[in-house]
Amino acid sequence: MQPSKLTLSIAALATLCVLATAGALLAPQTSRAASEAKDAPASAPRPALAVATTQATRSSIALRLPANGNIAAWQEASIGAESNGLRLTEVRANVGDQVRAGQVLAVFAAETVQAEVAQARASLLEAKANAFDAAANAERAQTLIASGALSQQQIGQYATASQTAQARVAAAQAMLHAQQLRLKYTRVLAPDSGVISSRSATVGAVVGAGTELFRMVRKGRLEWRAEVSASDLPRLHAGDEVRVTTTAGTQVTGRVRMLAPTVDPKTRNALVYVDLPAHADIRAGMFAQGEFVLGARQALSVPQSAVVVRDGFSQVFEVGDGSRVVMHRVQTGQRVGERIEIVSGLEASARIVVRGGAFLNDGDLVRITEDLEQNKAPALIAPAQAASK
Repeated sequence: MQPSKLTLSIAALATLCVLATAGALLAPQTSRAASEAKDAPASAPRPALAVATTQATRSSIALRLPANGNIAAWQEASIGAESNGLRLTEVRANVGDQVRAGQVLAVFAAETVQAEVAQARASLLEAKANAFDAAANAERAQTLIASGALSQQQIGQYATASQTAQARVAAAQAMLHAQQLRLKYTRVLAPDSGVISSRSATVGAVVGAGTELFRMVRKGRLEWRAEVSASDLPRLHAGDEVRVTTTAGTQVTGRVRMLAPTVDPKTRNALVYVDLPAHADIRAGMFAQGEFVLGARQALSVPQSAVVVRDGFSQVFEVGDGSRVVMHRVQTGQRVGERIEIVSGLEASARIVVRGGAFLNDGDLVRITEDLEQNKAPALIAPAQAASK
């Protein structure tokens, strides 16, 4: 039994030694950790987000007024029949044809009219013969006044007969001229050069006077009729440059020809007539958008990525003291490329967040990872859009 007790005592002493040694080793580490924790700063918040910054720039921005409207013919001529009851025998023009002034577009049957012209010419010859005879009788009657062979009443009758015969000659001449005009109207001529926009003429049809046969865009000229509010009319003048874009993407540059003298009482808009250059892809009846170029002005602009829209308002974050951001509500203006005009709400000297602002709130601490070089806006902003808010 003695050896067994001795063995247990030795094991117990060994265990106590191990525990004491472990405690001695752990105590400095625990004390050191506690000391480090005690000495650590009480507040060292980490930056909320890494951002890139830039500064707003002031540059010359083109003033533009956007508008919508339809493209229409500058002038459209209606070409119709001027003779009544004639049969159409030829149609020489179709929709889309380029025609010149005086070109024959259609021909009516002329046989009937030619016969009437011949009859009128014969009637004129007969009237002239009668007038010659009446004039001779009146002249002989005048020579017999002194002899008293004829009374004054008879002499007057001869003179009246001569004048009546002359009137019948004039009437016959007018009738012949009218029939010659009818013969001329059997050929339908283009009143001006231009493009045929519609055709209702059909070979074999018998049409009445005044029936429309063709419609023509005079000179092939088109115009854009822009609708502009009455308050914007004083800003526009004849000769202003306009950039027009159709729904198909075709772009042309026109000039303001005139402003409408009246304003629509229902919409309070007025029409502005803009002359357009000839273009194969632009046709009457198309809808188009456009911008009136009104000059230029100095304005503050920032990259579009710097503007954050929240709850319908445009916000810009300025980096202030202590790397904390200050949120500014701004009013934006025109857009061009990757930049947008700031109308109000921001100072020109402000250092703003250009990337990473979508996740920021007012007062957040940020870490600037990149300070972008100021991107100067172009001297004249080209395709501007009306900005919101």
